[in-house]
Amino acid sequence: MTCELILGGARSGKSREAERRAATSALAVTVIATAEALDDEMAARIRRHQDDRPAGWRTVEAPVALADALRAEAAPERCIIVDCLTLWLTNLLADAHTLPAGAAAEDLPLFRRERDALLAALPSLRGRIIFVANEVGLGLVPETPLGRLFRDEAGRLNQAVAALCPRVVFVAAGLPLVLKQG
Repeated sequence: MTCELILGGARSGKSREAERRAATSALAVTVIATAEALDDEMAARIRRHQDDRPAGWRTVEAPVALADALRAEAAPERCIIVDCLTLWLTNLLADAHTLPAGAAAEDLPLFRRERDALLAALPSLRGRIIFVANEVGLGLVPETPLGRLFRDEAGRLNQAVAALCPRVVFVAAGLPLVLKQG
C-alpha cells in the first residue's frame, strides 16, 4: 500500500491537492466521504465537493466505519481519497459531551473501536490511499473542555496516520509543502 496524508487548514486547498494527486495516478478513483449533511450549509458544501470531482469517480459514504470501507474498497488498481479524517473524528466524538469531567476519548467505545480499527487496517491495505485532514493545532486553545478534547484527539490521530504514511504534505494557500517523503 502507498498512503499519504494531506494536512491543512480550512479552505487551504487540501482536498484540491488530494484530487490532483489522485487524477495523476492513472488509477480508478474512489472517494470515501466521511461528512454527513446534517444541515443545509453542510449539504451545500458536500454538493460543491461532488461537483468539483470528475464524473467517473465513485463515492462511498463512511461517516463512522472507515476501516470497513477501506478494506472493502482498497485494491491495487485503485486510488482512494478519504475526505476527511477530521469530520470522521467529529462523528466518532459525537457522544463526547456525555463524558464526565476528566474522562478521555478512550472512554467512548465507538471512538476507541473505530480509531483502533483504522490504525490496525492501514498497513495491510492495498492500492493507493490519500487521507485529507485538518490541522487544527495551529490556532487558539479552545475555550471548552469538549473543544480541547477534539483538538487533542485530532492532533493524535494526525500523528498516528502520519507515522504510517510514507508521504505527508501540508497545504497552505493552495501550495503543498512536503513534510515527509519516504
